[in-house]
Amino acid sequence: MPLDKYGIAKRVAREIKDGYYVNLGIGIPTLVANYIPDNITVFFQSENGLLGMGPFPFEGDEDPDLINAGKQTVTMLPGSSLFSSAESFAMIRGGHIDLTVLGAMEVSENGDIANWKIPGKMVKGMGGAMDLVSSAKNIIVAMQHVNKEGESKLLPRCMLPLTGKNCVKKIVTELCFMELDERGFVLKELAPGVTVEQIRKSTAGRLVVEGEIGVMEG
Repeated sequence: MPLDKYGIAKRVAREIKDGYYVNLGIGIPTLVANYIPDNITVFFQSENGLLGMGPFPFEGDEDPDLINAGKQTVTMLPGSSLFSSAESFAMIRGGHIDLTVLGAMEVSENGDIANWKIPGKMVKGMGGAMDLVSSAKNIIVAMQHVNKEGESKLLPRCMLPLTGKNCVKKIVTELCFMELDERGFVLKELAPGVTVEQIRKSTAGRLVVEGEIGVMEG
């Protein structure tokens, strides 16, 4: 059975290592902070100038002055720091982020990502996405495998305006976990009950299936 958005976030959290500095994009990626194991230390960074974000606050405990880059109320862990967005982007552009988790509208088989604009629709702007994909050491995309029309979002090439080129390393969807290399989308794990044939039908880009395929733990 396909994972829900919380299952996707849990699977992404397994890719985060002790001591990582991590930036989470809006949408599903923001949920990842809720699933970090207790035995590791992770430093979540936000483009608006916060290092040391914790899980989302419980209802009634929100501080309206403490938000992430997506305008959501967040918590701060002991030792957190606040600074200007200029310093935040210096941290990003300086290559000090170990992992970025982003949503996407499209990902191509060579690792291009489109996640900021649909032509003809109003958008608030690029935000920090372009800086993050050009500077982070590792990019994981957390998204739905197909769009609302049932069309694949994993394509031979992106049709929407690009955010970054050849930068996505891993993808977690409700159906599977994939890695990208020069061959295309390499299937590593399936969601419980999902078949390889379902992945083939839902993936328009070049799919590589080899060896033993694991089961995702959402």
